[in-house]
Amino acid sequence: MALKERIQEDMKAAMRAAERERLATVRLLLAAIKQREVDERITLDDAQVLAVLEKMMKQRRESIAQFQAGGRADLVTKETAELEILRGYLPAPLDAAAVEQLIDAAIAQVGATTIKDMGKVMAIVKSQAAGRADMGAIGARIKARLS
Repeated sequence: MALKERIQEDMKAAMRAAERERLATVRLLLAAIKQREVDERITLDDAQVLAVLEKMMKQRRESIAQFQAGGRADLVTKETAELEILRGYLPAPLDAAAVEQLIDAAIAQVGATTIKDMGKVMAIVKSQAAGRADMGAIGARIKARLS
């Protein structure tokens, strides 16, 4: 089952179970997916749906930081709950050893030796680890390895 179809089925299940918070979050996600499909006049595949999902998760993390700084514990709780619901749609995360193997393989494939090759290595790793690892941390590892 495609990720988008799974999200739609989860929306129906949340409606039947009267889970308001889950339903609201899933509807936000479907609205973001639909908006991107309308804007670009395409039907999103799983990789593109994951990109939308990651963007929404990043927004939630930034909001949590802002709300914590502002002392709004109620909004922190709400955003954290939404983040956990969104996290449920991500594929299984990669462990550190698997990430290192991906980086090694990408460096070997590109023949990277300097920091100038970082973009090429990141492109390969990002295509394989999208939604399964923190790309910021991977970028830092690649940078350290090529420096």
